[in-house]
Amino acid sequence: MANKEAFAIWVTGLPASGKSTLTKALATELAARGIEAAVLESDELRKIFTPQPSYDEEERERFYRQMAYVGGLLVKHGVAVIFDATANRRAYRQGARDSIARFLEVYVNSPLQVCIARDPKGIYRGASKNVPGRDVRYEPPESPEVIVRGDRETAEVGAQRVIEKLAELEFLQSGRDRPRQL
Repeated sequence: MANKEAFAIWVTGLPASGKSTLTKALATELAARGIEAAVLESDELRKIFTPQPSYDEEERERFYRQMAYVGGLLVKHGVAVIFDATANRRAYRQGARDSIARFLEVYVNSPLQVCIARDPKGIYRGASKNVPGRDVRYEPPESPEVIVRGDRETAEVGAQRVIEKLAELEFLQSGRDRPRQL
């Protein structure tokens, strides 16, 4: 039986939009409330699921389906989850939403030019193929629960707005009943 207290947050946006920075701030905010969320970061999971990724459509579809499955299992076992993943197609994120009842999508909206200028991993400047926003289309969410302006807001402000939305949706409880800690 699923733990009603657990939830999942999918943080999406272009590469270098500020997803990882927001995810860290959000994990810190949740921890301050006694919730140790499992962060499922796509680059780290790719090392396990697809050690030699092609980033083609078929591989991405399989990877995001696996990622959503793992996240769903964690939520079913009472662990709050934060997905830190571009997931360039809406269908990838919708698959997770369809399988996880308590789901929130956060769109880190940063202009492509800002992402290219930041580019801490060098993917826009490097030889990487199939980069969302450059080589393949990125489909922004149509109705995310929260939009964070990665070019205008600090990660802390964005994280606080996500926390407020979690409370509004009653995903966060005011009492002692909280998702099981990892």
